Parts: sequence; C-alpha cells; structure tokens
Amino acid sequence: MVAEIQEDVQSTSAFIGMAHLRDDIMQVMGEVPRHLFVPAEVRNQAYQNRPLPIGYGQTISQPYIVALMTALIDPAAGDAVLEVGTGSGYQAAVLAALGARVYTMEIIPELARRTAVLLRDNVKGRIATRQGDGYFGWPEAGPFDAIVVTAAADHVPPPLVRQLKNGGRLVIPVGHRFSVQQLLLIRKDEMGQLTTRPVLPVQFVPLTGGPQGD
Repeated sequence: MVAEIQEDVQSTSAFIGMAHLRDDIMQVMGEVPRHLFVPAEVRNQAYQNRPLPIGYGQTISQPYIVALMTALIDPAAGDAVLEVGTGSGYQAAVLAALGARVYTMEIIPELARRTAVLLRDNVKGRIATRQGDGYFGWPEAGPFDAIVVTAAADHVPPPLVRQLKNGGRLVIPVGHRFSVQQLLLIRKDEMGQLTTRPVLPVQFVPLTGGPQGD
C-alpha cells in the first residue's frame, strides 16, 4: 500500500508540487492499521489503495488522499488540528500518530458514536471527538494550526476560515457532487491574509449541514 501511495505521489507530482511526502507521514501510513477502520465485509480490501464503503453512505478515503491531505497541512507534533468529517476515524488516527492534537467532528450520530468508541479503544494519542455540524467548526477548541475537511463543500465555510490560526493551513475539496471537485489548499499568513491553491481533481462525498443543509 505504501509503495502504491508513493507511485501516486510521483504520478501526480506536477499537480501537488511534491515528488515525495515527508518520511514520517509515509512511515505512519505503513503503521496505522487501516483494517480496524473498515467494516468486516471489506476488511480483505483494507490495504488496497482505494476508498471503501463504511456505511451511512460514507467512505474511508483512499490512502493516497489521506497521505496527501496530511502532507498539505504539514502538521508538527503538538499542533491543534480540526478534522471535519470523522467518518471511519482513519484520518484522525494518522494525524494522532504524527503527534497532532486532533479535534474531529462527525454529523451522522450513529457513525459519530461508533467511531468515537473505535478511536478510544484502538488509537493512542490526543483525539477529541464530537457529534455535530462541522460546517461551523469547533470554536471553543480553536484557533487551529490546521483544518482538514474530508467531504466536499460547494464553498469554503467562513467559520472554518475564522478558526484557522494566522500561519495555518486548511485543505478542503470544493465542488458539487456530480461535477469535478478541486482539492484546495488555503493558507492564512501571519497577517491573516488568505491564498488559495487548487491541488488536484478529487471525488468526495458531499459535506452536509450548515447553509447547505437548510
């Protein structure tokens, strides 16, 4: 799986601006047990470099995409990272293994409860879970060094931008469900000014909640 991630990195290097990901990220991708985060009926496919269904209309992301989004926010040990869309918990586990303080939100109550137990029982590290609408972020836990959104929005949620620290990074897929989505990297400089870079065409399940859910 790790070798396939590296092949994808090299084949998309012109888009993502990297020929290699950080060594510690690649090491963690090889160490976090992905099979724990998928249902039993697809566990035999857990180490394939592809997304898999996890129930409730949701998926666990392709390992390459998890590694790429992690690399784009460039987390350091101790960084506070907000994840919008806990899903299976795999992205949160990867971030925690890198030493980040993870705050992760899931809007689907049943999935939020299931994954909170899974993370509590199987993942070492600092992970706080919450069931709620991630469009509005987690203001009392912020501001955040980085934010990862694991579902596609039709625009960048303003509350998340406000909760990003100066000097922070936000990675989010933006686009409609039935059109091409773009993975965006948004940087907030030390003066609070934003720059946005399209990274890669992607396909994610849609972000629910917020104004889009009205």
